[in-house]
Amino acid sequence: MTEELKQQIDEFREKAARFSKGEISVKDYKSFSGKFGSYAQRGAESAMLRLRIAGGCLSKEKLKSIIDMCDKYNIQHLHCTTCQTIQLHNIPFDILADLMTDAIENGFYTPGGGGDFPRNVMVSPLTGVEKGENFDVLPYAQKASEYLLTQIDAVKMPRKLKVCFSSSPANTVHATFRDLGFVSRPEGGFDVYCAGGMGLNPRMGVKAAENIDGSKILYYIKAMIELFCEYGNYENRSRARTRYLQDTLGDTLTEKYSEFVNKAISEGGLDINVIQENITKQGIETSCDSRRIIEQKQKGLYTVKFHPIGGNIDPQILKNIYTAIKDMDSVSLRVSPEETIYIINCNGEEAEKVISVTDSGAKTDIEESVSCIGASICQQGLRDSQELLKRVLDAVKPYNFAPDALPVMHISGCMSSCGTHQIGSIGFHGKVKMIDKKPVPGFTININGSDKQGHEHFGKELGVIAADDIPDFIVELGKSVTASNMSYQQYANENQDNLISIINKYI
Repeated sequence: MTEELKQQIDEFREKAARFSKGEISVKDYKSFSGKFGSYAQRGAESAMLRLRIAGGCLSKEKLKSIIDMCDKYNIQHLHCTTCQTIQLHNIPFDILADLMTDAIENGFYTPGGGGDFPRNVMVSPLTGVEKGENFDVLPYAQKASEYLLTQIDAVKMPRKLKVCFSSSPANTVHATFRDLGFVSRPEGGFDVYCAGGMGLNPRMGVKAAENIDGSKILYYIKAMIELFCEYGNYENRSRARTRYLQDTLGDTLTEKYSEFVNKAISEGGLDINVIQENITKQGIETSCDSRRIIEQKQKGLYTVKFHPIGGNIDPQILKNIYTAIKDMDSVSLRVSPEETIYIINCNGEEAEKVISVTDSGAKTDIEESVSCIGASICQQGLRDSQELLKRVLDAVKPYNFAPDALPVMHISGCMSSCGTHQIGSIGFHGKVKMIDKKPVPGFTININGSDKQGHEHFGKELGVIAADDIPDFIVELGKSVTASNMSYQQYANENQDNLISIINKYI
């Protein structure tokens, strides 16, 4: 596969060069480059490259590879995504193909990072170490990722397919409302959900199977691809997502899917066998009470939570992390769907060291807010979500609100929900607001979304707030929550009328 990809990159190199000279339109280049996990940034003067990182898992060796590539190609801007990947930004077109080749040689397969292809396989970020989880789903996700890579050139789907695995009811990867989600059960099997998704016309997934054996997951993936190819909309891109199969097939969706599953199983050849690895590292307990230290299910081992503001990382921070952990046994990184980096398998002494080198990250809930890359970089973006987040954080800083007085916001520059605004306690997506019959930049506000299994629902859309008014709104909300002596979540649950009253002042 590596050799085949390198041959394809020769064609990519030629197209990128022609695009940089203005010989290929933005639209035509996008339809070609997306397959390789790369898009031109706004202004078409530089590009981004999205690395596939199955389950967001980064070993120390792969972390070092990213650092080395950043040094070699002078990459200064990295972004953690809500699909558990890392994007490299502001890449000159004349080095893009070389960088892509280096990424592949270091085990980062960029194809399928964009375009109409299976995307990065997502996994509960703390699977294997999380207290209360059903079981470690990572080995299954890794098998799924390997299989989906073989399908990128084998199948032409109507649009992208997002596959994920959830290990606990936290449902961090939104397995119950993605294109295809495998939801772990306490007894060891998976429930299967399909045809869900966020963005325009969001849908909760449909439970298509219960308690399937993990050895059969690839048959369910193959069947979903074939179902999508058979009934998906190839003519209208705005409706070419699996969630629209709920309209196309109606009550027959699960029946049709089962037919494809049975067909795939009868053809055989896709059974898998996974080995659950046990962590044998000796633990050391710590008395450190940082909100960023999480106890693992392995006694005396901890995870350190590091949320770079806006999901944006300076490569120097990665260097600092690598220097701190390079000699620590079994320690590795996980990128989460909330754009957070978890450093797992630290003993107590190691956790305290990692805390110190990640001090630049979020220290409050609102600083952990999720934001897509925004319209200053993304060609699809309508509004600059990153700028909005910065303005909000600057506005609340002088008030020193309690860490839980304001919630994690989820901000998308447009309706595509790359910032997962539809499941946030407070979510925003880019919009135009009419004031005195004149259009001004704005964001639609959603409230009370949830991704928790059994309680999942999309937030209620209340209206549009002018972008310039949002920092004032958040400050007023922080003052009201502080006066109540509650956390934001308590306040939202018990003072819903007050919350909506404050919002209505700005809509």
